[in-house]
Amino acid sequence: MLMDDMGWGDLGAFEEPSKETPDLDLMAAQGMLFPNFYTANPLCSPSRAALLTGRLPVRNGFYTTNAHARNAYTPQEIVGGISQDEILLPQLLKKKDYVSKIIGKWHLGHRTQYLPLKHGFDEWFGSPNCHFGPYNNSVCPNIPVYNNSEMKGRYYEEFEINVKTGESNLTQIYLKEGLDFISQQAVAQRPFFLYWAPDATHAPVYASKRFLGKSQRGRYTLCDLSCIYGDAMMELDDSISQILAHLVSLGIHNNTLVFFTSDNGAAVMSGQLQSGSNGPFLCGKETTFEGGMREPAIAWWPGRIPAGTVSYQLGSVMDLFSTSLSVAGIHPPDDRVIDGLDLSPVLFNNSLLDRPIFYYRGNQMMAVRIGQYKAHYWTWSNSWEEFNKGINFCPGKEVPGVTTHTQEEHTMQPLIFHLEQDPGERYPISVESKEYRNVLRWVTAVVEQHQTDLIPGMTQLNMCDLAVMNWSPPGCEQLGKCLKPPESNPWKCDWPH
Repeated sequence: MLMDDMGWGDLGAFEEPSKETPDLDLMAAQGMLFPNFYTANPLCSPSRAALLTGRLPVRNGFYTTNAHARNAYTPQEIVGGISQDEILLPQLLKKKDYVSKIIGKWHLGHRTQYLPLKHGFDEWFGSPNCHFGPYNNSVCPNIPVYNNSEMKGRYYEEFEINVKTGESNLTQIYLKEGLDFISQQAVAQRPFFLYWAPDATHAPVYASKRFLGKSQRGRYTLCDLSCIYGDAMMELDDSISQILAHLVSLGIHNNTLVFFTSDNGAAVMSGQLQSGSNGPFLCGKETTFEGGMREPAIAWWPGRIPAGTVSYQLGSVMDLFSTSLSVAGIHPPDDRVIDGLDLSPVLFNNSLLDRPIFYYRGNQMMAVRIGQYKAHYWTWSNSWEEFNKGINFCPGKEVPGVTTHTQEEHTMQPLIFHLEQDPGERYPISVESKEYRNVLRWVTAVVEQHQTDLIPGMTQLNMCDLAVMNWSPPGCEQLGKCLKPPESNPWKCDWPH
C-alpha cells in the first residue's frame, strides 16, 4: 500500500493530535511500526521506480542530467519512462506464478511501451499520471484512467473530481477494485501481488461524499477544498481497514504480507490545509531533509510478524522489492546492483541490519545517514526565484545555513546532525568536536565506497514533447475520446526544483 504525499506525522501512531487514523493505528498495534523508514527520492516517480526495481533512481534512470541536483518526474510531456532494461518486481514474481495488479497511480511513463502491463503486471486499474486538471483538451488533455490496457475515461470527465468541493469517488473505486482482486485470487487459490497506490492525499486533495467534512483537521478556519486533507486521510484509513478485514474473512491473513508506506514526505509547499504533516522533521517533499524522505511505515502479517513491535531498523522503500522476493522464495537478479535489503530478519526476528541510507536529489547524493548520524554534503531547499513566487518547501522551519536557497556544497566539511537528539536538523555538531571527527571518518569511508561502485543508469527524464501527451491513449477510439496532438517539437525538460 503506497500512499501519495502522506507525511510521517499524519498517523496517530506517530502522535498526530487529532487521532483520526484508528485503523492504521490498529494495524501498527497488530504488526510492526517503522519510525526510521525512508523513500529513495523525495518525489513521486523516482520513488515508485525505486520500489519496483529495488534500485536507486540514479541507477534505474529515473533522474535528470539537465541541471544539477534537480528533481524530475513523469508529467504528461515527458518522452521517457521506465527502461526496458529494468526488471520490475511483478516480472520476477511470475517465476512462482504470482498474479499481479496495480490499482491507482503508476507514474513510470504514460506512453504505451512504459505502461504496467508491459512491465510484468497482469492487471491495472488507475492512471499513468497524477490527477492534475481539469484541462481544456485542446492545449492539454485530461489524464486518462485505464482498465488494463485501454482507457475507460478521463479525470474530470467520466471520473469526476469536483474542484470546488473536493468530492470524488475515486478512493472508493480503488477500494472495490482491490477487494474484488483479492477475492478472485483467493477463490482461485492463486498467489497474488497487489500494489494499491491511491493518490487522494496528493493536491488537489479529494474524498468521497461520505467522508467530506468529517475530519477535525482544518476546522479552525473557513475553507472549502483546502480543508479536506483530513477527510482524505480518514477515507484511506477506512479503506485499509476494509482490505485487512477482507483478508481475515477470506482466511488468508496468516499467509499475506501487507506493507503500508508513502512515496515521499508531505507536500508542505501546498499549504497547511492542503497537505499533511511531517511531524518533527525539517521541510518536506522535494527536499532531502528528513521531512522530504522519512515516511510512515507499517508491516502486518498476523502469526508471522510479532504484534505491537517497533523496529528502529533503517528501512527503505527499495527493501520492499528484496523482501517480497524473499518471502516468495525467489532470488533477486544477480546481473545488477540491488540497493534494497531483505528485511525478513527484521520482520520475523526483530533483528537490526547495518546499512546506510543515501539521500539523492536528481543526479546528486545530497546526504547519507549511518546509525543516528546524518551528514549533508549538499544543502538546498529551492531557488530564491521559486521561493519569491511563494513556493516554500520549509514553511515555518527555515534554518540558517541549512535550508539554503542556493545549492551549497559541504563536501570538504559536511554538516553532521545526530538525528535522535536533533530530529529537526537544526543544530549541526561542532566540527571541532571529537564526535564530529569520529563520525566523519565513519561516514567518509561509506560515501567513498558508494561513489566508487556507482554506475549511473541512462537517464530517462531529460526530454519533453507536447506531442507525446495523453492525446490518444489506447481505447480512445471506442469511447470517442481521441484528441489530435500537435506536431512533435522536443526540448530539454526544465526542472526548477
